[in-house]
Amino acid sequence: MLSTHRRCAVAAAAAATTAALTLLGAGLPSVAPAADEPDLSRFYQQKITWAACKGDGIPKDLQCGKVTVPLDYARPGAGTLDVALARYRATGKSRGSVLLNFGGPGVAGIAALADGGKDFMGLTNGYDVVTFDPRGVGQSSPVSCGEGSAQVFAKLDASLDGSDPQAALTQLQKVADECAKHSGPVLPYIGTINASRDMDVMRAALGDKKLNYLGFSYGTRLGAVYAAQFPKKVGRMALDGVDTLTEPLAEQGLVSAEGQQTALDSFITWCVKDVACPFGQDPRSARQQVVQLVQSLDRDPVPADFGQQLSGQDLVGAIGQALYSKQLWPSLEGALANLVQNGDASGILRLSSGGMARPDLPRPGARPSDRPSGGPSSGLVDPGDVPVDNPPAALMAITCADTPDRPTAKQVTKNMDKLRAAYEEASPVFGQYQLTEVLICYGRPKGTDFIRDEVRAVDTPKMLLVGTRGDPATPYRWTMETAKRLGDSAVVLDNKGEGHTGYGSSRCVSQKIDAFLLYGSLPANGSSCGPEADR
Repeated sequence: MLSTHRRCAVAAAAAATTAALTLLGAGLPSVAPAADEPDLSRFYQQKITWAACKGDGIPKDLQCGKVTVPLDYARPGAGTLDVALARYRATGKSRGSVLLNFGGPGVAGIAALADGGKDFMGLTNGYDVVTFDPRGVGQSSPVSCGEGSAQVFAKLDASLDGSDPQAALTQLQKVADECAKHSGPVLPYIGTINASRDMDVMRAALGDKKLNYLGFSYGTRLGAVYAAQFPKKVGRMALDGVDTLTEPLAEQGLVSAEGQQTALDSFITWCVKDVACPFGQDPRSARQQVVQLVQSLDRDPVPADFGQQLSGQDLVGAIGQALYSKQLWPSLEGALANLVQNGDASGILRLSSGGMARPDLPRPGARPSDRPSGGPSSGLVDPGDVPVDNPPAALMAITCADTPDRPTAKQVTKNMDKLRAAYEEASPVFGQYQLTEVLICYGRPKGTDFIRDEVRAVDTPKMLLVGTRGDPATPYRWTMETAKRLGDSAVVLDNKGEGHTGYGSSRCVSQKIDAFLLYGSLPANGSSCGPEADR
């Protein structure tokens, strides 16, 4: 089975909203705050009360709790919100906790750990394994764009395909308005800067002097930001599927399109060796047939379950999701064969529901919540009340909070043709899909400059960075660029495999990360793990 953190990790940056955040000093008050700093001591002195997690299908040994954090760290008296936590207890003597983030941004950690906890049981030999739903995500004041978001995104795809930039901008503004309407007061305070500060409150509440951490995909950005904000609090930190810290959204989208196209080419090369491949046995012809299939479905979508239709862009999203792991390639081959030969989209829909690839349509029969979240004192939301569109809404909000890039209407209109051509050249299959994501930050408040400008040359203990050569979402070059940016603290492990991230799919990567987190044993910088068996 594909591990949960790999199914939930998200390929490309996509967009949303938030104002620039006021950054306080990296150090935190140990006795009393400085005269010009707010008093955060009540948040750092809290203790977590653990109890069995609620919900159907939740493992009995998974415990849940919460910490309370300021809505705005610059004004801690202006309101609070609760951040949901979950843990597996250490099986023996615990040396403390290791905190996990499963990526996204927008992945709810509690659901991910409940579903894929077996991947991390080795870490319970020395740690309580803890995860959380970041602010705005899952049970922690979840953001939403409302039930009308599905229609807005559909019109946005049509606007881009029809070469009508002004119509696209109109749809983008509607997305922003709907998200602001349905997300509540937490929205301006969402993003990695505040999520990192929340993690330091968690560290103290867990009773740990140092933060031990394992982050995947977007979670590597969160870990890097923590290292910059709290360098003296970093314990053992492993970052798998390393995200970029510097590239603007337009460049991220191009890199993601290229990475997904490379992964698709690898899949096709694998597929055509099998007589059951629906595109025949010639790789070049097969690649052309995939492009033609996408174009055909965009012109004439096929019926799907619950009265939906499957368009070419829906197919692209499902393919992109399946390319996150080589373990899903046989399922992708079968789903494509069923679509091509029988017109049956059910297999493709199952693949597309395995995680998040971009802001997409809500699941059939489910309704987003109209309840505002993140009030002056916002408690946790019951798992069943989390808005169905929370993952893509949170992805948009966090991504745009983390970047200062905001194209003007004039820039978008002027550059649309050029952008479209560049994206289609990067990938004839994923180009339009990625272009839709890149533009979603249009019209939102400017995000923070901190990540791009300040996360560099961190003065921390050694950190392990894992990059996978065939990663369709976080290309290997980002691992090298981020390692160079972080400085002497970064140790790189080269995973010569396929798929997004290495832990849980590569035995070698899993063993090296566990050895580092449990025993402090680091591989040599630049060492590698070989590819796993094909089937």
